[in-house]
Amino acid sequence: MTILVTGATGTVGTQIVTQLARRGADIRALVRDPAKAKLPAGVAVAQGEMLDIDAMRAALAGVDTLFLLNAVVPDEFTQALITLNLAREAGIERIVYLSVIHSDLYVDVPHFAGKYAVERMIEQTGLHATVLRPAYFINNDVGVKDAIFSHGVYPMPVGDRGLAMVDARDIGEIAALELLRRAHAPAPLPFARFNLVGPDLLTGSAIAGIWSEVLGRPIVHAGNDTVAFEQTLRRFAPAWMAYDMRKMADRFQSEGMIPDAGDVERLTGILGRPLRSYRDFAAEMAAGG
Repeated sequence: MTILVTGATGTVGTQIVTQLARRGADIRALVRDPAKAKLPAGVAVAQGEMLDIDAMRAALAGVDTLFLLNAVVPDEFTQALITLNLAREAGIERIVYLSVIHSDLYVDVPHFAGKYAVERMIEQTGLHATVLRPAYFINNDVGVKDAIFSHGVYPMPVGDRGLAMVDARDIGEIAALELLRRAHAPAPLPFARFNLVGPDLLTGSAIAGIWSEVLGRPIVHAGNDTVAFEQTLRRFAPAWMAYDMRKMADRFQSEGMIPDAGDVERLTGILGRPLRSYRDFAAEMAAGG
């Protein structure tokens, strides 16, 4: 059973490949530049990208199970549909797709709406797939470490409704286990969808409080000004992406990222251990992790 992992060198893909390799899976990793790919020993490499039809057909040849992850890019939706259609043509009936929590609620956020459209395509075409819907990645906050450590400010406008932030390592392990469950099933399994969340519902002030306790000095939340957030992001990202992230932050404040009943218990059962918390992450960062 060969498992093709797309996005294999990214935040989540790296975790999935590592978890699959530890369990002895036959893995093929889709990468743009094999020379830069740092993969575990024994992982086969397929060079290409999702808009390259010939490269994708070659990558999918002989594959039984597909993990599909699309980066937040302007043509994310097209990439996903092409890959899924090529997977159908190749006869692949075991798929795990990484979407996002509340993709059906964040209707005006481009990358959320695109992922929900992919979910609909999967469901309505009868693909045998699991749709995983992660909340905001705890690990994204590595990017604001300097603001926290050097300036005493937690800058993310996460709002007051609460986000069930999830650690990317937990996402990777759960995704790997789901891939193996589908890969080893005697027949293709039916469509499934579930959320990937962390153990706590976090607001901006709560996160600032965690950092204050971990660092032993006051850390304040910068507030929930999403217009200012967009302007700051434009220093580091394309304007379209900064706007997309602003719309996401607007929905953080209107909707939050609230787990469904039983989500935490289900994930804890899959992992056989507690979910990693934001406090765990903050302590690791403080210790130089």
